[in-house]
Amino acid sequence: MIPVGLSTAAVWPQPAGAAFEAAAELGYDGVEVMVWADPVSQDVAALRRLSQRTGVPVLAVHAPCLLISQRVWSPDPVERLRRSVEAALELGARTVVLHPPFLWQRRYAEAFPELVDSLEEASGVAIAVENMFPVRRALGRGRSVQVTAFRPSIDPTDVGHRNYTLDLSHASAAHMDAMELAKRMGDGLTHVHLADGSGLPKDEHLVPGRGTQPCAELLTHLTRTDFTGQVVLEVNTRRARTAAARTALLTESLTFARRHLS
Repeated sequence: MIPVGLSTAAVWPQPAGAAFEAAAELGYDGVEVMVWADPVSQDVAALRRLSQRTGVPVLAVHAPCLLISQRVWSPDPVERLRRSVEAALELGARTVVLHPPFLWQRRYAEAFPELVDSLEEASGVAIAVENMFPVRRALGRGRSVQVTAFRPSIDPTDVGHRNYTLDLSHASAAHMDAMELAKRMGDGLTHVHLADGSGLPKDEHLVPGRGTQPCAELLTHLTRTDFTGQVVLEVNTRRARTAAARTALLTESLTFARRHLS
C-alpha cells in the first residue's frame, strides 16, 4: 500500500504540531515536515516528541529552500541541505524534498548534482529534487513575461537526478504535462506532492479533484507501476475560516488519494 502523508504546510498558518494532530485524527499514514519559519519545524527534538505522542511517523523532510526560509538553520544552502538530511535520519524519514538552486546561487548550482549524489550515498536518504514553475514579471502597459528563478531550469530532469518529487500544483503553474513529466522521471519518481491547479500562473495547491490536473490519472499510474515512494497532500487550507472547515478539506483530500490508490 502506498503511504499517504500530510504536509505540515497544509495547516499553515497553524504550527507543525497541528499537522501531526490532524494526521492522527484523520488517518493519514504520516507527515512531511516543511522546515521554515515555524520554530517547531526547525526543532528536531520537538518533532520527535510530536511523532511519539501522536503515533504519526515523519515520512519526509522538506529542506528549507523557499525564499522565506533562506536563513533557517544557516544562510549556506549546502549546510541547510546537510541539516535536512541529518534531521531525516534522526526522525526516521526516508526522503528529503529539495528545490533546485536559485539563479543567484551560482556556486551552489555548480556543485548541486554531485552534492546531492554524495549525500544520498553517505546517508541512504533519498533526496528528491522537485519540479518548479516560472513567475510572471510585469513589463508595463499590460504586458508581462515568464521568467525562471531556478538554475538551470524548473525541470529537474534537465539535469538528471536519482530521485525526484513531482508536484502537480507546480506543473499546473508551469503549464507542464504532469504525466509526461512523470514518465521522464521514470523509476526516479520517489515522492509526489498531491494537489491540484487550474492552470493559473501561480502555485494554487488546490484540493485534488478541484482543478484541471491529472491527479486521479497519476495516482492510478502509480498503482500500476513499481512505485515504492510516498504521496503527500500539500494542499492550501489557509482560507478555511474554522477548524471544522480545514478538517473537511483535509478529509476530502485524503479520501481522494485513497480512492484512486486503491
